[in-house]
Amino acid sequence: MWCSDWGDGHGSFLDFDFDFDFDDYKDHYKVLELNCEASDDEIRSNFIRLALKWHPDKLKEEDSATSRFQEINEAYQVLSDPFTRQEYDKKRMRRIYERNMELLDRYKELIFTCNGLGMKNFLW
Repeated sequence: MWCSDWGDGHGSFLDFDFDFDFDDYKDHYKVLELNCEASDDEIRSNFIRLALKWHPDKLKEEDSATSRFQEINEAYQVLSDPFTRQEYDKKRMRRIYERNMELLDRYKELIFTCNGLGMKNFLW
C-alpha cells in the first residue's frame, strides 16, 4: 500500500499548502496517530490508548474531550474493518491525486520553466 506523510506544511518560501483543506476530509490515520501501513494490532492499541486519554468522564472540565473522543471512535470504526479501510484508502489516494493535480496546475509555470526559478528567457 502506498503511503505518504505530508508533514506540517510550514516553512516553505513558496507557501505550498500540502495540508488537506477539504471540508469533509478527516485523516483517520492522523486522528489515531498512526502510519497508513499500521497493522490491526497497532490500530487497536492506539485506539485504546487515545480513548482512555480522551474519555469525557475522565476530562469533565474540557469541552473538546467529547468531540475528540467521537473522532477517535469514528476513526477506529473505519480503520478496524478491512473492507471499510480499503474503501477509505482508495478515497484517500484519489484525494491525494486530485490535490497533486491541483498543485501542479497552480505552479506549472514555476515547475516547467528553466530550472524552476521562473526564468522564461534562456541566456544560452
